[in-house]
Amino acid sequence: MPRPPRKCVENVAYHVMNRCVEGRLLYEKPSDYFAFEQVLVQAKERYPALRICAYCLMPNHFHLVAWPREDDALSPFMQWLCTTHTQRRHAHRDSTGRGHLYQSRFKSFPIEQDHHFLSVCRYVERNALRAGLQWPPDEPAMRAENWPWSSLAARADPARERFCDAWPVEMPGNWVEIVNRAEGDEELDAIRKCTSRGRPYGNESWAMSTAADLGILSTVRGTGRPRKPA
Repeated sequence: MPRPPRKCVENVAYHVMNRCVEGRLLYEKPSDYFAFEQVLVQAKERYPALRICAYCLMPNHFHLVAWPREDDALSPFMQWLCTTHTQRRHAHRDSTGRGHLYQSRFKSFPIEQDHHFLSVCRYVERNALRAGLQWPPDEPAMRAENWPWSSLAARADPARERFCDAWPVEMPGNWVEIVNRAEGDEELDAIRKCTSRGRPYGNESWAMSTAADLGILSTVRGTGRPRKPA
């Protein structure tokens, strides 16, 4: 039975992530990254109700910051993106029928459109630098923009400008330098917890009201079994 579309709130941005099954490599060579970017652009053209503000492709997973124009725009976009990428990858490797490519349905969480949005975009575009990745590997200076398969690099390339959409908040003029600055442990921990639980990322009152609107109040409550009354 098909799953219902994941509910979203119109004009609220989302962090989205998906991984290759069993931690295998999703991209093995530069042409694999390029092939996914082409599917991403085609998904944007097919589903214009969803904007992509930032992305980063890592060897075994990808991150997106998506900004829907309409309710319930996220699920059909992601279903087409992942299904089409899977089909083309299997066809290219003559591996059709050999199992799933992605380990599960994508994970996502809503983002408040203030400094929290900037924090998530920095987190996404800094992923390769945080992991110690760059291309080519012998590049003398390790910087976030040296990883070609991200929105940070795409914005600097006129041929790839269509890969990225405008932001709901103003991008700082020194954005590249901001991305190259390390985040604090508290900020990283908060974003990773939201990724794991699907918890809205923002001020507490906004997170609670957004969770209520989406029917995901369990993500903002404490973990564990509730205490029994005395």
